[in-house]
Amino acid sequence: MSKRRTVLLALVLVACLVLPLDAAASVQDQLELFAGKHGVFYQIFVRSFADGDGDGVGDLRGIIQRLDYLNDGDPETTTDLGVTGIWLTPIHPSPTYHKYDVVDYYAIDPEFGTLEDFQELLQEAHNRGIKVIMDLVCNHTSSQHPWFLSARKGPEGEYRDFYIWAGPDTQTTRRGPWNQVVWHPAGPDYYYGLFWSEMPSLNWANPEVRAEFKAVAEFWLAQGVDGFRLDAAKHLFEHDPSQKPVDWWLEFSEHVRALKPDIYLVGEVWDSPHVVEPYYAAFDSCFNFTLAEKLIPIVRFGLDTGLVEALLAQYERFSSSTQGWAIDAPFLSNHDQDRVMSQLFGDWNQAKMAAAIYLTLPGNPFIYAGEEIGMQGRGDDENRREPFKWYDQSGPGQTWWRPNTFNTGSWQPSIESQDADPDSLLNHYRRLIHLRLDDPALRLGRLVAVDHGENPRIVAYGREWLEERTLVLHNISRQEQQAVLEGEWAFEDVLFSAGDCRMESSSGSCVVTLGPYTTVILK
Repeated sequence: MSKRRTVLLALVLVACLVLPLDAAASVQDQLELFAGKHGVFYQIFVRSFADGDGDGVGDLRGIIQRLDYLNDGDPETTTDLGVTGIWLTPIHPSPTYHKYDVVDYYAIDPEFGTLEDFQELLQEAHNRGIKVIMDLVCNHTSSQHPWFLSARKGPEGEYRDFYIWAGPDTQTTRRGPWNQVVWHPAGPDYYYGLFWSEMPSLNWANPEVRAEFKAVAEFWLAQGVDGFRLDAAKHLFEHDPSQKPVDWWLEFSEHVRALKPDIYLVGEVWDSPHVVEPYYAAFDSCFNFTLAEKLIPIVRFGLDTGLVEALLAQYERFSSSTQGWAIDAPFLSNHDQDRVMSQLFGDWNQAKMAAAIYLTLPGNPFIYAGEEIGMQGRGDDENRREPFKWYDQSGPGQTWWRPNTFNTGSWQPSIESQDADPDSLLNHYRRLIHLRLDDPALRLGRLVAVDHGENPRIVAYGREWLEERTLVLHNISRQEQQAVLEGEWAFEDVLFSAGDCRMESSSGSCVVTLGPYTTVILK
């Protein structure tokens, strides 16, 4: 066992004495459960990441070949990214490039490889201390799924009740929540499809649908996956607001946790905190869309609009559903959003600042592949999912399923161009991730508001875990700024610095002068 893990487990053991425990489980079991669900995750849009067979399409073998880039399994090295988990976007057979319309939940799309390739990926990832979670798309299937092909034959179809069909009084011209068409013709009938006509929505009022997805989860857990990212989690009953999706997710959670107590479930609930809150009763984490939407403007305009206060309010709300066990999932952008570098209009300093903030906040940060090298992309979905840039031009493993539109030109946001540059965005991510995993307060600690002289150009907060305390200061502006620290937070020992800083101490206080776009972490 590594020194890092030994210290971590000792700290968690103390925490378990003061936090709620499952009376049926041992302290050691609770310790392992708590520690194992904290880390840094990396989202892989499989088609774009790495090509293992030379056809230009990303695949499972390509990911296997690049695992050492993500985490080489040696806690003493710092040349890897250091992530401890990966989220794979859908890998099931599907007629589309994105695979969010599944044809077979029990298979691997041949474009991506075989079940044997997937099992090898799991083994190699686990050998390096990397957990693997996979997308579980429950809201809908593909229109080419055998269930739907049977259902559309008419009332006699075996799987008719797996989907939602218009009745004689249904207003099929009614639009959905984004003013989209939701009732689609199938011969003389109409079926409900929230997102697209080729994605018919499933009927979650049908117990047989629920049983099928329990079986799907059982199958992949038997293969060795560590958890699921639950797509469109709040939309299961969009057509019937009287029904509550959380009721199903509680049922699902109870089922899968009985099979794998340490399973990690993260839900996509794209909404305000009060809507997200109930889902924490079923999930370990929910993606913090509110944080992403607030953080980017703060960095872009260099003005703190109450980031820490907003987060503390969120955490208090979420903890009410979990007795304090909620694990936030902060991120900057994902495959459904304009890439963070595009939102910041190509400003490298601001990209570093955004990374430094969310990688030092509580929870499990999720990095979208390419974010760490400053890839851009906005507008159409394909633009946000361009081939990952391993090289300035081309080389082994580079995907080319579509020409890059945004990630071209002289600046070349590639691994090749940034790997050896100590000041690159890539190495900034590496340093922050490794620091986070090594420092118990950054990895596990609660968020604490810190008085820093009320300078709105500085974002400041503490992280506390038992006796461990860490102070984080960010100058989010283009000008030099000062933070005045008093009393218990007048720290002076520099744990991390990105930019220019100097400190002047007097009795019981410390003045920290931060250069433009500087982050300093103190102990």
